[in-house]
Formats: sequence, structure tokens, C-alpha cells
Amino acid sequence: MKLPITDQFLLDFLEVASDIGHIAYGRKHKMGDLLIPLEDPIYEKYRKMKNRRQFSNFISYLKRNNFIKVRNLQGKQAFLLTKKGLDEAIKASFKKEKDYFKKRKDGKWIMVIFDIPKSHKKSRNLLREILLNLGYKLFQHSVWVSPYDVSERTEELLQVYSLDKFIRIFLINEI
Repeated sequence: MKLPITDQFLLDFLEVASDIGHIAYGRKHKMGDLLIPLEDPIYEKYRKMKNRRQFSNFISYLKRNNFIKVRNLQGKQAFLLTKKGLDEAIKASFKKEKDYFKKRKDGKWIMVIFDIPKSHKKSRNLLREILLNLGYKLFQHSVWVSPYDVSERTEELLQVYSLDKFIRIFLINEI
């Protein structure tokens, strides 16, 4: 599946900037954590795809939509991936992986049960979005199931977004 150029750029940015395990939602980062200098090969890839004016417009679009910010890094300009950009990059990774979801060979299902307090409404909405993107279906209120082999990806994302304390994951034989 071919991703839109914005999604592909943010996904490439994320892969170059840092390993996903080192990025935490809402955590304060050191300036160097998610910065990429303008000399990085990732920019050359996109500069070659577009002429100079189109590339400039593309970068302006990313800044205007708050996906990236420009910062100075040791006297040189660099791009910083924002929280919104990080979220979009992760959504792009879902789109890219969606075609690769395979049903479990053992016929078992993954069940996710969560209890997130109402005071954490954004976290609940984020969790629902993550589960939908991973191929889960709503079984009951706060209970989601999936026949796909996505348990590792689920655990990884729950840790990235610090949601794992509210959730229980089960492997079940039948529904």
C-alpha cells in the first residue's frame, strides 16, 4: 500500500529520529532526541522527489499543520518532530502494516479489557484509536477482541503511550 507523501515523510522521520521504544507520549524530550539536521539523507530523498519550490511548500505545510518545528542545533537548522507529528507518524505505520495483519494460526483471539478513569478521557480515546487501527473490534463496553496476531504490537504501543497500567490482555480460545 502506497502511503501519501506526508505520512511517508513523517514515518521516515520517526525511523531516523529515534527507535519507537524511546519515544513516550507526553514525555519531555531533550532537544536532541527527535531532531534531525538538515544535512541528513532523509531530506535529500524528498528534495530529489520534488523540485526546490515544491519541497519548500511541503515543509511549510508540515510546519503550518504543526507536524514539525524548525530548531537550531549547534548553530545549524534541524527539524523537530512534534507530538502531533509523532501521532501522525504512528498512524501512518498502522496504515502501512494493515495489509500485513494475519490471523493467528492457533485460532485463538486476543482480548483487551481496559478501565481508564473518566479524568483521562484523551487516553481512552487514544486507546480506542490504537485498537481500531490494530484490527480490534468492540465486543462489549471496554472489551475489544482481535483474531490477528498483533499482541506484540499492542503491548509495544501501550507502553509507548503509558497506557499499560489500565489494561489487561488475554489470549482466549473462543468467543
